[in-house]
Amino acid sequence: MRWLLAALCLSLACLANATTAPTLRGKPIDKVLVVKSERKLHLMARGEVLKSYRVSLGKQPKGAKLREGDSRTPEGFYWIDWRKTSEKYNLSMHISYPNARDAANARKKGVPPGGMIMIHGTPLDAEYPEWYFHTLDWTEGCIAMKNADMREIWSLVKDGTLIEIRP
Repeated sequence: MRWLLAALCLSLACLANATTAPTLRGKPIDKVLVVKSERKLHLMARGEVLKSYRVSLGKQPKGAKLREGDSRTPEGFYWIDWRKTSEKYNLSMHISYPNARDAANARKKGVPPGGMIMIHGTPLDAEYPEWYFHTLDWTEGCIAMKNADMREIWSLVKDGTLIEIRP
């Protein structure tokens, strides 16, 4: 009888976890794809684009990040590894830059690779409205989006999700 109770509890626990994982159109997000040339961030499930968002990039949007302070957005494969609220940029999710290749390239050049690359919202600024930032590449290498879009991404993408950033 105990094994039956244990099986029932395990089944209920599995069902509870399945329904609490964030989904979009009933599918869990397994990848974030950023295409820099399109200024688009795509939420993906098993290779299918479920939703796309307009993004802003670093002030020097062409080319991969080479070193700290170059105002470029990295290119390659990374992870969304942690998140935080930010007084300056509302919500932010950290990208695991630099990866091993980025670190090796910087080491060869004798420069620091940089870090703290985030997907984040837009500043709330009395002088500059949100739409102003949304039409520019203005970050120091991060990926920025409208605050409403960032809130949606925050709720749909879990830590540990793969992010690919393409040219």
